[in-house]
Amino acid sequence: MPELPEVETVRRGLEKRLLGQRVAYAEARRQTLRIPLPEDFAARMTGRRFERLERRGKYILAYLDNRTVLIVHLGMSGRFTLGDAGALPDGPHDHVVFRMEDGTVATYNDPRRFGLMTLCSDTEVDEHRLLASMGVDPLGNMFNGPYLASRLKGRRSPIKAALLDQKTVAGLGNIYVCEALYGAGISPRRSAHTVQGGRAERLADAIRKTLDSALQAGGSSLRDYVQANGELGYFQHQFSVYGREGEPCPNCDCEQTVKRIVQSGRSTFYCARRQR
Repeated sequence: MPELPEVETVRRGLEKRLLGQRVAYAEARRQTLRIPLPEDFAARMTGRRFERLERRGKYILAYLDNRTVLIVHLGMSGRFTLGDAGALPDGPHDHVVFRMEDGTVATYNDPRRFGLMTLCSDTEVDEHRLLASMGVDPLGNMFNGPYLASRLKGRRSPIKAALLDQKTVAGLGNIYVCEALYGAGISPRRSAHTVQGGRAERLADAIRKTLDSALQAGGSSLRDYVQANGELGYFQHQFSVYGREGEPCPNCDCEQTVKRIVQSGRSTFYCARRQR
């Protein structure tokens, strides 16, 4: 599933081509993704101008000129491709197409159909059921060690599970939680409530650094993810532990290999000696 760096990279790519542009024609080729598209979705999008594109966690928010907000989640395999009219052949999983007045075509492709698109008023977006309970953004000004410690206080679940909870921090997923915990030297098995004080500061710093590095690399391309311009992300070549089971622990002299365990049905990769 695309995580924060991938979603932010897609948002930036869309912003470059769509900001200030008006939809000449919208086409919904499939009415149901993870949830049904809103009634008259294509008609409601046709004629609208993109005024602002934001991201909240793993959601892209496109603010339109009639005070409507298009909410997008890429799900497991969703992607946007951008091109000029006639330059992109239709694909079997192209479900939504926006044709802009300047000739740009933005196509949403999603083989597994776990993504979603919906519409709401800009006055309702903060209280929307998909967004209202989200934690703060880890790249925002409100995210720091004390905030993280406050969200983890009293929680007995493993720290990895707590970080994957979007109510704790918005946008983190399996890859970047594994990498950030490694960077902070914190075991994914550690009880979340024990990550306080200096540990919480160290972890918050590692989360920021991991996400910043991933953004600079355009995200991680493992299966379906590509940037909006069609290029791959390259952060997968910088993984310290994710997907590296049995390989030497990097950047230290612990002489251990990367371990893999399963937590809440997901693979966790870590160094048992470095991370405590």
